[in-house]
Amino acid sequence: MRSLFGLFNRRDSIENPAVPLTSSSLLDWMGGGRTDAGVQVSETTSLHMPAVWRSVAVIAGVSAALPLHTYKAGTKDRTASELLADPHPELTPLELWRLAYVHRVLWGNAYIQKLRAPSGQVKELWPISPDRVAVDREKPSDGNPSGKWFYATDDWGVLHRLTPRDILHIPGLGYDGLTGCSPVRLAAQGIGLAQAAEEGAAKLFGRGNLMSGVLQTEQRLTAEQAAQLKAGWKAKVGGIENAHEVAVLDSGASFQPVTMPLKDSQFLESREFQITEIARMFGVPLFLLMETAKSTSWGTGLEQQAQGWVTFDLGPAWLAPTEQRITKELLPKGEYAHYALQGLLRGDSSSRATFYRAMRDTGVMSANDIRALEEMPPIPGTEGDTYLQPTYMAPLGSNPLADDGGALPARAAAHMAEARRLLAQYAAQGGDDDGER
Repeated sequence: MRSLFGLFNRRDSIENPAVPLTSSSLLDWMGGGRTDAGVQVSETTSLHMPAVWRSVAVIAGVSAALPLHTYKAGTKDRTASELLADPHPELTPLELWRLAYVHRVLWGNAYIQKLRAPSGQVKELWPISPDRVAVDREKPSDGNPSGKWFYATDDWGVLHRLTPRDILHIPGLGYDGLTGCSPVRLAAQGIGLAQAAEEGAAKLFGRGNLMSGVLQTEQRLTAEQAAQLKAGWKAKVGGIENAHEVAVLDSGASFQPVTMPLKDSQFLESREFQITEIARMFGVPLFLLMETAKSTSWGTGLEQQAQGWVTFDLGPAWLAPTEQRITKELLPKGEYAHYALQGLLRGDSSSRATFYRAMRDTGVMSANDIRALEEMPPIPGTEGDTYLQPTYMAPLGSNPLADDGGALPARAAAHMAEARRLLAQYAAQGGDDDGER
């Protein structure tokens, strides 16, 4: 049982005669397709844009860090999966799934080789770089009922024809039901424009377009004379002690202030707009890209945005497909995988306390249910599994204090009887009239 593929992509060399000039791998080696902005954009070069890097890091990091549990269908009892607990001889579960999510975010597809024991049980999972895999669908057969074939090139340049039994394929959003679309390829123009704007901004600063001003004279100056004039000007106007002072220039010198041209200001605004476009393409809130200029940066505003991101994007777009694919191809029948999202959705401590109290008081949750959501160990014994109900929540028209026990629970009736016994005992010992009553 040995993987045919390494952890990382080994790009085909441009000198390799086996690589035709029309190969897509050659295009990737050159930096991806060239956009109208004049910048080549590929899945790897797009990470040079900070907004793209942050979007990929947030989606992959948060998704992979969530606890992934397995349960029995119907009973919802937790089960243990040795494969998910230790899926790779080198990578930790977080590292393996983070890499799979990075592949999905950038290429739109994640491919993981399933290594099986002689008994046929999957024992290890090895991620494959998506640019080494091509997918096609042919006529279904007994050996491959889905008709889906994966053509993967191993580390030695050998092409292998594999089936879904060998490859765990998690596609992203697509339109043909076969593979997902690469968000980077679809957004190449926007990412290229952002990278071109960043490069242009760097050249803007590098050219010295942000100088405070220019000293002009009517005579030609040597390098030494120009340095003396510059030093004299800085001595006259520099420092807080010279604030509001009047500068006097001789030898026909004049000072011309330089401000940023209006077109350059609009140029920098376009850079900010491209961050919004990239955030929209990847479905990441702006505040997670460290951009809070147009939104609140404190309190429940960000909390609601974070919960909205988990509910409307992270959950359905990234987590649910992974759960269902793991359930379908890696777990025994009758078990399913599910991410624990309570840590992302439970809100602040005050809101959680109010919610838990309501659930506890109405008998919906036990103490151990609440402790499980807070990732705390259960209370020893059976006391933590007790479900409570309000004493006086009886059907309308009934008397909750009646002795017949019709509407009053047995435990509450016992408490009331004990209270009456204590009152009678107190009265027999000489209690006052109020006590007797």
